[in-house]
Amino acid sequence: MLKVNQNFVKLPASYLFVDIKNKVNAFTEQNPDMEIIRLGIGDVTRPLPKAVVKAMCDAAEEMGEAETFRGYGPEAGYAFLRDAIAKHDFQARGVDISADEIFVSDGAKSDTGSIGDIFGIDNVVAVCDPVYPVYVDTNAMAGRAGDYEEGRGWNKIVYMPCKEENNFLPELPAQPVDMIYLCFPNNPSGVGITKAELKIWVDYALANQSIILYDAAYEAFITEPEMPHSIYEVEGAKKCAIEFRSFSKTAGFTGTRCAFSVIPKELVYDGVSLNQLWDRRQSTKMNGVSYVVQRGAEAVYSEEGQKEVRANIAYYLNNAKIIREGLQKAGFTVYGGVNSPYVWLKTPAGMTSWEFFDLLLQKAGIVGTPGSGFGAGGEGFFRLTSFNTKENTEKAVQKIVEAFS
Repeated sequence: MLKVNQNFVKLPASYLFVDIKNKVNAFTEQNPDMEIIRLGIGDVTRPLPKAVVKAMCDAAEEMGEAETFRGYGPEAGYAFLRDAIAKHDFQARGVDISADEIFVSDGAKSDTGSIGDIFGIDNVVAVCDPVYPVYVDTNAMAGRAGDYEEGRGWNKIVYMPCKEENNFLPELPAQPVDMIYLCFPNNPSGVGITKAELKIWVDYALANQSIILYDAAYEAFITEPEMPHSIYEVEGAKKCAIEFRSFSKTAGFTGTRCAFSVIPKELVYDGVSLNQLWDRRQSTKMNGVSYVVQRGAEAVYSEEGQKEVRANIAYYLNNAKIIREGLQKAGFTVYGGVNSPYVWLKTPAGMTSWEFFDLLLQKAGIVGTPGSGFGAGGEGFFRLTSFNTKENTEKAVQKIVEAFS
């Protein structure tokens, strides 16, 4: 008789953002005339840069001619894109990353979720709390998480509390761990990390032969010079860290899908090259990202592409400023929004995260993300995103303030 993967059965019934979508859909059915402003899911709203669109159109034209048609591409990505990434994102910052250490994919979500394929299931996993749910759920699917306890989490995962009094930065684990997930600028709290603070983690990983799985999907939003854009700016990181990047928030590729992971050749554990293992995994499970999309991603690094990308980032950062400063003036306690598109709001009057979600939706028509959906450490907080229009952002802040005035 067929048996299912019992690790999947242990998962909570649905994914956080599916729960939110279902709640909002039910509300709009009952209140069809109420305007809904969405500051919940981290999806961009501004169009792709024109340089990207032109490059994709040109590439699509190539695909329509016999002389320039392309079939299956290289699983790790075309050389033109891997070279551009290595040059602009790393070598330009003095970081020695080569093109063959870069693996192009369809998203950082896919990569952070799939990276566990190359690691044994008996490894001990450490995550921040609150945390992006994909890190936890995919390790639960793999069998590393143990059993789920309501209100407490998974009994084999090591949770690293990110507390308000410590600016939401995690402390080093009190017990030995093997796989450490870090995300900076952080999702959901929106805070960044300095090079000196990140070095503590690199030193820990080197000393304990651990691996850091570093999600840098929001690095383009960094505004403060003391914050590194890549973990490889820290000495020794190439021997203990894998970095994940994405074009989604940087260049508006949420619906286009393109990202990449960096796995240095210096990463050798158990006498095995992680670079080679991931290459083997990808060539087996993935046929690569389309040629048209990769040409679009390459155009991100053109002079015009960079100009347009910076304009979009500035637009979203200004929205974050509108949220942060508007709510601060109204007496709310808020964090993030300086090096990140996310603003982390402390719920007022001791409300739970979901109570605040329901109240905002019912009284103001505003959709955000309950902090408790990111883990027990997120209870009492709420995430708002800057990925909407300036007009809607201003209107949302006004509605939130009025709802609590």
